[in-house]
Amino acid sequence: MRVLIVGFNRVGVGTYQRTSHLAESLGRRGHDVTVMAVAPQERYRIRQSKKAAFALVESPDLFTGSLRSGWDPWDTYQRMRWVSRRSFDVVHAVESRPVVLFPALLAKKRGASLVMDWCDWLGRGGAVEERESALVRALLGPVETWFEEEPKKLARQAIAISEFLAARFRQLGVDPTRISVIHNGCDVSLVPLSTIQARQRVGIPADWPIVGYCGTAYPRDAVLLARAFNEVARRSKGCRLLLVGYFNRSIGKMVELPEMVLETGPLTQAEVHTYLSSCDVFWLPLTDTGANRARWPGKLNDYLAAGRPTVATMVGDGPSLVTQYRAGLATPADPVILANETVKLLTDHERARAMGVAARQAAEGPLSWERTTDAIEMVYRR
Repeated sequence: MRVLIVGFNRVGVGTYQRTSHLAESLGRRGHDVTVMAVAPQERYRIRQSKKAAFALVESPDLFTGSLRSGWDPWDTYQRMRWVSRRSFDVVHAVESRPVVLFPALLAKKRGASLVMDWCDWLGRGGAVEERESALVRALLGPVETWFEEEPKKLARQAIAISEFLAARFRQLGVDPTRISVIHNGCDVSLVPLSTIQARQRVGIPADWPIVGYCGTAYPRDAVLLARAFNEVARRSKGCRLLLVGYFNRSIGKMVELPEMVLETGPLTQAEVHTYLSSCDVFWLPLTDTGANRARWPGKLNDYLAAGRPTVATMVGDGPSLVTQYRAGLATPADPVILANETVKLLTDHERARAMGVAARQAAEGPLSWERTTDAIEMVYRR
């Protein structure tokens, strides 16, 4: 099949991970796949390149930084101009902000079957509520909500990244027989390292108990993380919190012992894997919000692939899979309970090891990108 996968994130950011891994897997199966993403810096023209198994189209965007996120009219125009000269069998729209929606509808008009992929609850009740400015919430909420909800009704097939968003599709009137729940897969191309090997590479002492957290956090999730670590630090002498990759909060102002927090800053994917392998336990501390109930945290796939146990709060789909595959523990979104269960796991090395082995087995099997691609390929064929 000729497949166009359209996303609104910049190359390397957010849902680009979903689109690029899927495209790579589909390409290896013989499909002709193109991924369209926002260029990290380009402002004026489209750039095209060939990856190992798919074509990448990077579209220009006049905005800067985090504003390069799907709203730019110039970006939308350039994408539509590019699509107008090509034909596809399937157009896979990841979310439906303008830079995704209008090129996807044009591809549909030119004969492609439209697949709508809902990965985050961005509008009213979801991620927009996490914005700290009340004015931004009031102004952006209605616009985000319209672009998020109305176009979803046009889908020939609908993909939801979580059970929550599948229910939202049904509430919008989408035929349940056209809705599939498909999580992200795990990248198992990097071989797990032993804790000792990983710590030797990154210069971390072998005797430190380490709780790992990867990526960014919503404000309330960061508060939960900080409060839970304060509790762990009181109970586990010498325990460190390792923040792997870019963390978007001032953690030093939130914890009682900032000297016990290690921050790596931005990393390559291979470096992320090495730092994660240096941890004893991972955290997935999500508060019970609309945004968290709806999304699939991509960091969980990295945790599973690294082969260490995860302690997750019982919000969204992730914790049920963690416990289903015996890859960790699920707790209420309470910092004291989260800390207590973490300390138990830090001291029970055999139990933690067994959970880590189970995590990697799940990543290589039922939660792999190959299995995820099987499901999405079936959606395309339908």
